[in-house]
Amino acid sequence: MAIRAAREVLIEAPMPVVLDALADVEAWPSYSSMHKHVDVVDRYPDGRPHHVRVKVRVLGLSDTELLEYRWGPDWLVWDAQPTSQQYAQHVEYRLTDEHNGASTRVRVEITVEPAVPIPEFMIRRAGSAVLEASTTGIRRLAMQRTSSHRVE
Repeated sequence: MAIRAAREVLIEAPMPVVLDALADVEAWPSYSSMHKHVDVVDRYPDGRPHHVRVKVRVLGLSDTELLEYRWGPDWLVWDAQPTSQQYAQHVEYRLTDEHNGASTRVRVEITVEPAVPIPEFMIRRAGSAVLEASTTGIRRLAMQRTSSHRVE
């Protein structure tokens, strides 16, 4: 049975800054305790990640995922190869300009197909942790980038 979760957040940064924060996958362990190690396998010609190997620990279960990223002007999608813990994982980020481009609304949707049945309370806890990293962590990273680019 597929597990689905979604969240939306407003980030007080322009869309290019948010997309750059999403592309900085090596920063995941700095704001997500479930991401233990990130290795960019290869990149697109523009420097954005294409394939990424990630070691994660969620609900006491460790796994190594190989993610394939696809990028658009206002979206990011990744799919994971099957692992011993999951048959599939699909993540979508949709970005929308707000406040004349000064802010970006980010909607993240996650679908995971676990390899084994998981109790409902564990699904809710894991979904909350994943969405927290997927929105609040990205927001913090984008805000850091915005403040470091401001001229005083």
